[in-house]
Amino acid sequence: MDERIVDPVTAGGESPIDLSLRPKRLADFIGQSAIVANLRTFISAARSRGEPLDHVLLSGPPGLGKTTLAHIVANEMGAGIRTTSGPAIERKGDIAAILTGLAPGDVLFIDEIHRLSRVVEELLYSAMEDFALDIILGQGPSAKSIRLTLPRFTLVGATTRTGLLTSPLRDRFGVPFRLEYYGTADLEEVIRRSAASLSIPIAPEGAREIARRSRGTPRVANRLLRRVRDFAQVKGDGTISREIADHALLQMEVDREGLDVMDRKILRVILEKFQGGPVGVETISASVSEERDTIEDVYEPFLIQQGFLKRTPRGRVATPAAWKHLGLTVPKTALQEGLFGEG
Repeated sequence: MDERIVDPVTAGGESPIDLSLRPKRLADFIGQSAIVANLRTFISAARSRGEPLDHVLLSGPPGLGKTTLAHIVANEMGAGIRTTSGPAIERKGDIAAILTGLAPGDVLFIDEIHRLSRVVEELLYSAMEDFALDIILGQGPSAKSIRLTLPRFTLVGATTRTGLLTSPLRDRFGVPFRLEYYGTADLEEVIRRSAASLSIPIAPEGAREIARRSRGTPRVANRLLRRVRDFAQVKGDGTISREIADHALLQMEVDREGLDVMDRKILRVILEKFQGGPVGVETISASVSEERDTIEDVYEPFLIQQGFLKRTPRGRVATPAAWKHLGLTVPKTALQEGLFGEG
């Protein structure tokens, strides 16, 4: 997949600027109000008992703040944090080395926890429940099992695909949260906060324009803010106005509904080659030369959320809004077949 300005996934980690924009405390975290309120209660209760917070599972689309919340949990608990990811832990020895190196009360953050191997995951069960590690020494008849006692810690797992987590692992998290896409008002606040941190002059209308086209994702909003700033400095007086924001985003091929080139390409394939659908995702994948998983995980959720696409038992169907957005006329056959009435 080519790099996209509106891609919520980071390839190769986040930049120092992205990291500097992260809030450090719950009081500074914008959006996800129910999650923040509940976390504040759970953290306060755990601290009053002098215990680590129960294990936390954060799920939801990329770019919404799962990693940020993991660091906030550590900060609020006054604990250290060790970060890793599912694909990076290949063997039992890897997770054993991490767990035995934790201090009492520490937070272990595992990103993409759904990608843990089965043998590593099974080792986590006793670590999460009993704070102990069962290790086999030797092989054959002479092999013996020893149990290592671990310090009490908090595991924070993050996943974009909750359905890929096994039930035994998912059930061991006492505090499960799902992060949802942000509304425009919350994204405006995120943009204003980031603009202040980066000393970027921005008008309220400019912040609103960027927020509308940020795909409900703070990570995308911050990326667009920095690129629009470049246009404001070169094409304007340095202040991000609505006009500058609109011009900059159109130049970057992000249209007024937040769709980029690939979004529109997917819709055009469905509309022009398959008369609006239904069409299978494998066919779409072959038509746009993109992986099926990428289409399902990255592109489709936003198109469905915006009302341009829907999934039906027979395949993907473009809605009347998609035809209108691309300036095309809905064919009579699609209307006669009642495709737009299917769920």
